[in-house]
Amino acid sequence: MKLTKMSHSCVRLEKDGRTLVIDPGGFSEADAAVGADAILVTHEHPDHFDEGRLRAAMEANPAAEIWTLKSVADQIATAFPGRVHAVGHGDTFSAAGFDVQVHGELHAVIHPDIPRITNVGYLIDGGRVFHPGDALTVPGQAVETLMIPVMAPWNKIAEVIDYVREVEPQRAYDIHDALLTDLARPIYDRQIGALGGAEHLRLAPGTSADV
Repeated sequence: MKLTKMSHSCVRLEKDGRTLVIDPGGFSEADAAVGADAILVTHEHPDHFDEGRLRAAMEANPAAEIWTLKSVADQIATAFPGRVHAVGHGDTFSAAGFDVQVHGELHAVIHPDIPRITNVGYLIDGGRVFHPGDALTVPGQAVETLMIPVMAPWNKIAEVIDYVREVEPQRAYDIHDALLTDLARPIYDRQIGALGGAEHLRLAPGTSADV
């Protein structure tokens, strides 16, 4: 499986000539989802869900479909009739040849005064890749490649390190990193790599790795 990191939390996965894209939001490239056979969206925040980017992908490939939680599906189902599927925690499905399990229900707490929205994570091909969206969801099974949200208004580095320790992946790649300045990146790399207990890796937007 080829994993390509796009900007912020967007990831492209390619296998057997087909492409799955997760979270092509407003901080990602305008064409982040173009060429996708299937798109997964973890939640409704605009840095993860952007209707314009979805529309570009759906128009480029009339066979492309979207899987997402109900709060997003309700916003876009009429724009893409018959091509949007609502999913929730515990669901399993196949998308573009990838086996997907849905884990999690709520976005991480930003502040007690801010109501929590729904959020789901996607476990791909039995644990090859796990993308948690904006939560520190532990899927409860082995994970080879964990996408870790390293910098967000709702987390701190201690929580990120403990999350990697709890999931115990073989490797962890950074996502949710658009808010992280280049000045701070070495600090995160050093501390997560030294304390997380898993190989910690970073891909520049547009670069790829085999996972």
